[in-house]
Order: sequence, then C-alpha cells, then structure tokens
Amino acid sequence: MKIAPLMRAFSRRVRFQTLLVHTGQHYDENMSKLFFDQLAIPKPDINLEVGSGSHAVQTAQIMERFEPIVLDFQPHYVLVVGDVNSTIACGLVAVKLGVKLIHVEAGLRSFDRAMPEEINRVLTDSISDLLFVTEPSGMENLKNEGVNSHQAYLVGNVMIDTLLANREKAEQTEILSRFKLEPRHYGLITLHRPSNVDSPASLISIFGAFAEIQKEMRLVFPIHPRTRKNIQKAGLEEMVAGMKNLLLLEPLGYLEFLNLTSHAAVVMTDSGGIQEETTILGVPCMTLRENTERPITITQGTNRLVHTTTEDILAKYRECTRNPLPAGHTCPELWDGQAAERIVRIIAERFAGETGR
Repeated sequence: MKIAPLMRAFSRRVRFQTLLVHTGQHYDENMSKLFFDQLAIPKPDINLEVGSGSHAVQTAQIMERFEPIVLDFQPHYVLVVGDVNSTIACGLVAVKLGVKLIHVEAGLRSFDRAMPEEINRVLTDSISDLLFVTEPSGMENLKNEGVNSHQAYLVGNVMIDTLLANREKAEQTEILSRFKLEPRHYGLITLHRPSNVDSPASLISIFGAFAEIQKEMRLVFPIHPRTRKNIQKAGLEEMVAGMKNLLLLEPLGYLEFLNLTSHAAVVMTDSGGIQEETTILGVPCMTLRENTERPITITQGTNRLVHTTTEDILAKYRECTRNPLPAGHTCPELWDGQAAERIVRIIAERFAGETGR
C-alpha cells in the first residue's frame, strides 16, 4: 500500500530508473500476488524470497541477500518504507555501502520499546539521509532526536494516497453482499500484535468482550494465521465456535478489506495503518493497545485507545455506538492523495542540488 503510489510517481518522471525489490518478508504467495495485482504494482525486479523466521534470522537473511543487489545496481538512493524487519535490514545494507537512505513514514513513535516495530523505526530514522513524515508529531520526534531539519519533510501519507486512489474500485467489490452484511450494522476486527495474540490472558479478555458484543452486532474477523494458531493454543476454539454472530474469514485482498472498513459501524484493531484509514473514512476505530505511534488519529481522527480488558473494550464499544465521531474529527494536513508526488519531487530537487544535474 505504501510502495504502489511511489512506483506510479517515479514512473511519471523519466529521469528516474528504479529497481523494485520484494524481500519476501510477507511471503504468502497468493496474498502477495493479489496485492500486487489489485494495486497495479509492477512485478518486482527481484524477489529475495526470505520468508518467515525469527527477527534475527529474517533480518540477517534480508541483509545477506540484499547486499549483492546494491553492489550490482549501484543506486544513488535506497528507499525503504514503514517499520518492518525489511525496513531496517535494507537500510543497514545501504548505509554500510555508502548509499544514501530514504525513509518513507519516518518519525512515528509509540515510545514503547517492547514493540519490535518501534526499534525498527528509531534505528532506521537514525541512519537515514532523507526522512519523509506523515504527521506533525513525527517532525517533533525527529527534532527531539537531533535529526537535522533539512533532512526531514512533512509530506502526507502514502497509505492515504492508495486509499483515495482505490476507494471507488473497492466499492465495486461484492464482499458485503457475499456475506449478507448491511452497511453500518457490523463491526470489523483485525488482531495480530504479539502483545495481544501471544498471551492467553489477553486473548481471553479480548474474546470475552467479543462474545458480548456479538450478541448485539455481527462481527466480521478476517483472521491472521498467527491469531488462529494462538486461539487453538489458548484452548479458545470452543468459545469462539459458540459465537454465532462472529464471522471468521480468511485474510482478504486490499480492495475487499477497504470496502468492509468503509461500511463498518466500528473497527476494532491493533494495526497502525487501519487507525489512519478509519480516520479518513470517518469510521469509529477502537485500537486495542496501550499506545499509538499515530497520535493524530486520536487528536483529529476517529481513533480511541482501548485497554485490552473485557470491561474497557465493552465500555469503549458503548461509547462508539453512542457517539460514533469524536468532536474535532478532521482530515489531517496533507492527507490528500498527493504524498508520493511530493516525495518524488523533493528527491529530484535534492539530487539536482547535490549533483548539479
């Protein structure tokens, strides 16, 4: 979702030659192909086919396989997005080879070092030459960390570029009719963070709330493989099977999921990107986490942080049904579908200034 608008923006400028590398960190072949097809992303020039593994194994394998590509291609810049293991792994390879590093979605902070993604964010930002930021808090965080103001740019959000470019197409999918869902009469769930799904106690609390909510509202849950496996481990299969108004689905493509999100009465999630998408869509969002690296989704958006206790989830759910949109809900600055264009323009200007060409 972050690469698609960037590749389109680069393709419109003949001065850029790009090499698209798929690390294979998100390795489900069918899902990967579906996202590339739906978002019209060019076929990757190279797939490192890293697959699953521990954080250390995955990061090391990406570095080992990415280094020869950088040596062969000799780029002026390596551009990485987000906060996954691929981000820091490719970033480390680039800077150690003397190649300038660009980080898209820089500056976001949850200030929770227990999150692997937070480590990836902080480290990637600290070694980047150009940092493109989605919201004002990111600029403030980078300033506090000593990043030179000439390196960081507030440009908007490439995730929202993708959402706005695909919203009409998403409406044409038949996901609602396929499952007999009425707009604004169902809740949508995503759950995959280790802090939520690897702890049996957390799962029991969260599903205890879902058990009550589904008595009033149909719940739709495209379930992550990790979450499904941990439901079995925690012995919750019978409890989940007994929730007659909980619809478990296999993971969905981007367009189908966007359609579900657009028409939900409420979204319950632990994802970062979904906090941003619901803010633009004007859909109440309950983030089942103690913190967020996207505070603008709370101050300007539809997002609410929720403790992962049964009681707090139910209380926030009642609040969402009574007052779906918090006061002050607005579209954040520069979340207008043009972030990728700004990024590419700035890179071109910086390159011309650095090289005289």
